[in-house]
Amino acid sequence: MRVDLTTKPYNLDAEGIKWVKDTIAGMSVEEKIGQLFINMGSERTGEYLTGVLNNYHIGGVRYNPGMAEEVYEQNKILQENSKIPLLIAANTEAGGNGACKDGTYVGVEVKIAATNDTKYAYEMGRVSGVEAAAIGCNWSFAPIVDINRNWRNPIIATRTWSGDVDKTIAMSLAYMKGIQESGIAPAAKHFPGDGIDERDQHLSFSVNPYSTEEWDATFGKVYGTLFDAGLPSIMAGHISLPEYVKYFNPAATVQEQIMPATLNKYILTDLLRDKMGFNGLVVTDASHMVAMTSAMKRQDMLPTAIAAGSDLFLFFNDPDEDFQWMLDGYNNGVITDERLEEALTRILGTKAALGLHKKAKTEILPTKEEAMAKIGLPENKAIAVEVADKAITLVKNNQNIFPISPEKTKRVLLVNVEGHKGGFGAMIGGEAVRPVDTLKGILEAEGFEVSIWESTEERINKLPEEERAAAVANVYAQKRPIKDLIAAYDLVINVASVQPNTDQRIQWPASKGTPDIPFYVHEIPTIFVSVQAPNHLADVPQVQTYINTYDSKDFTLQALVNKMVGRSEFTGVSPVDAFCGFLDTRY
Repeated sequence: MRVDLTTKPYNLDAEGIKWVKDTIAGMSVEEKIGQLFINMGSERTGEYLTGVLNNYHIGGVRYNPGMAEEVYEQNKILQENSKIPLLIAANTEAGGNGACKDGTYVGVEVKIAATNDTKYAYEMGRVSGVEAAAIGCNWSFAPIVDINRNWRNPIIATRTWSGDVDKTIAMSLAYMKGIQESGIAPAAKHFPGDGIDERDQHLSFSVNPYSTEEWDATFGKVYGTLFDAGLPSIMAGHISLPEYVKYFNPAATVQEQIMPATLNKYILTDLLRDKMGFNGLVVTDASHMVAMTSAMKRQDMLPTAIAAGSDLFLFFNDPDEDFQWMLDGYNNGVITDERLEEALTRILGTKAALGLHKKAKTEILPTKEEAMAKIGLPENKAIAVEVADKAITLVKNNQNIFPISPEKTKRVLLVNVEGHKGGFGAMIGGEAVRPVDTLKGILEAEGFEVSIWESTEERINKLPEEERAAAVANVYAQKRPIKDLIAAYDLVINVASVQPNTDQRIQWPASKGTPDIPFYVHEIPTIFVSVQAPNHLADVPQVQTYINTYDSKDFTLQALVNKMVGRSEFTGVSPVDAFCGFLDTRY
C-alpha cells in the first residue's frame, strides 16, 4: 500500500495508526463507501443532518455559507451524531468569511500578493484558521495555487496569488503556516494547475498545455515545495495534462490525453503519487462541473475517480444514485480492495492527524461562547484595511495627474463601467451599492463636485416602451461637440466593476461620442479604475492612468481616494501581467 502514516503529512504515532486500522477493520462495506463522499448539505435541520449520516455514512461535508452561529450549531450536530469524526471543510480563500458570512474578509489572493509582503498571506491564513476552527471546521479548500498566466482565464483572475512561481510558493507557504496554527488542514488547488487555459471547468473542458519540462518548472515546483513543507491535502481539478499522459504512455489515445485529472490515473497515480511522492489526501473538485460530468456517464465517473487516485468525491448529485453507483463500482472491481484501503487510510489518517480521534464527540467543538468570541474581531478586520492601503496598484500613469484636488479638477464625472450582466449575479440583483455611488460620497467629502453619468442604455430604458426603438435608432445621431464635455468636467474617472468569475470583458454600450467609453483620454484628464478583475487594460489600452484595487469594499475605495489626493502613496506591486501581454496597453 502506498500510504505511510508515520511520515508527513500525517506523522502519526502508534496509537493514531492503530485507530486508523481498527476503525477501517470495524467498518461495513457500506460505511467504507460512504467515507468516500463529501456532502453539500441542503438543510441545517437535525433531522436532515442525522439522516445523511445514518443513510450514507459520509466522510465529511462542505456546507453552504451561513452565519457563524448557525454553522456552529450545524457542525455540532454533525460531529456529535457521526460514528466517525467528520472532515468539515470551508472555502477560506479570502479570510474567515469563507467559513461564515460574518467572518472576517482579509482580501482576495491577488490583492494580498499585491502588497508584496508574505506577512499578509500569513495573516489571511491565521484569521481564516481562528474563525473556521471556532465554528467547527477542520479543513479548508485553500490556498489556490494556480498560476495566473492567461488574462482571459475566467476562474482565477483574483483567486490566486500571481503569475510568478516563486511568489506563488512564498504566499502559499505563509498562508499554510497561518491556517495550520489553528488545526485546520489546508487543501491546495487545483492540481495539476489552472491559469493557462481560458476556459471554465464549470462549463467546459479545460487543459493545461504545458510540456513536462514547463510543468515541472512551474506547477510542479509549486506543488513539490508545498509537499516538502507537509501539505496535508490537495484538490484535484477537472483539468487535463496531455503532455504528462504521453510521458507515461506514448501510445495514449486522445481521449486518454484529455481526460481530466480527477479521472486520470496517469495524473493522480503515476505523476502525483509515484513521480512526485505525494503521501497526502486527494479530494476531487465539485462533481457537478461540466468538465467532469461530460467526460463519461456519471455511474462510471464515480468509481473511476476513486480508481484513478482520488480519495474523496466532492458532492452527491442524487445521494441514492451516487452511493449505489460507487458501491457498484466496488462490487464490479473498478475500485479494488487495495485502492479502497488506500483511500480510507488517507481519509482516516488525515482525521487522526487533526487529533479528531482523541476527542469525545461533545468536545470536538469549543463552547459556543468561546466560538462566537473569535468571529469578526476588530483587530482582524483592521488587517483588511491595511492590506487595501498597501495593495492598490498604480499600474500605468503616463500623465502628470496626481495628486488630484478640488482646486485643479473640481468637477468630476464618474462613469460606471460594466461587464456581462447575465447569470446568477443578475438574478440576485448584483451589487447593492455601486462602487461609483460610494466613490461619489468620498470624493464629495474631499470637496469635489461629483456627477455620475447616466448611460444611454439607462436613459433609454426609462422611456415609454413605444419610444425606445426610435431612441436606439437615433443613438449615432446624438453625438455632441467635444467642447461640451470639456466645459462640463475637469476630470473623468471610469470605474469598472466587472465580476472576475466571468469572462471579465468590459461590455461597451452601442452609443458613440458619449462618456460611456473613454474615447476622450486626450481631451480631458481621465483615470480608469478597476475595482475587481485586474485585466481591463486589454479593453482600454488608450487610458493613460490605470489603477487596480482588486475589490470594491468601502475601506478600499477610501484608500483609493487617499492615494489619488496625495494623502498616501501607491505601493502595490502587480502580481500579474496587468498589461495582458500587449504592447499598446503600456503606451
